[in-house]
Amino acid sequence: MTKRSAGILMYRRSPELEVLLAHPGGPFWAKKDEGSWSIPKGEYDEAEEPLPCAIREFEEELGARPHGDFIELGEIVQPSRKIVVAFAVEGTFDPPALRSNRFELEWPPKSGRMQSFPEIDRVEWFAPDWAKVKILLGQQGFIDRLLAALHKPR
Repeated sequence: MTKRSAGILMYRRSPELEVLLAHPGGPFWAKKDEGSWSIPKGEYDEAEEPLPCAIREFEEELGARPHGDFIELGEIVQPSRKIVVAFAVEGTFDPPALRSNRFELEWPPKSGRMQSFPEIDRVEWFAPDWAKVKILLGQQGFIDRLLAALHKPR
C-alpha cells in the first residue's frame, strides 16, 4: 500500500514573498542543511481527507494551528514512492514560538538508551529561490506550484 502524507506550505509577504520550511529533528538530520528541509507534513490513511490531516500535522509539528484560504497544490510522488499532497496558506509564524511534538529513539544505536527528540528542531522563512535549495528535492515542485498559483490572474 502506498504511503500518503499531507502538508502545508505557509507563505507570507514581508514585503517580498517568503515560505516557511521545517528542519527535521533527531540525530540523523542534525548536521544536514541544504536539501533536508521540508513542509510540515504527516501521514494519513485512505479514510481521511488530506486537508484536515495537513492542518493537524502542522499544529502537532509547529505548535500553531494554520487558518485561512487554503490553496491546493496537488500531489507529488517522492523518490521513496510516497505521495505527498500539499496545501498553501498565507499566514504568520514566529520561528522562536516552535513547539514540536517529540519522538523516542534508541541513541546511540544498539546502546539500549532511549532518547527523546523534537520532530522538528527549527523553522525558518526563506525566499522562494533559497527555499528550493533548502527543501528536499522531491518537494521543490510545491514552491513552483505556489508561485504559479499566486501569479494567476483572478
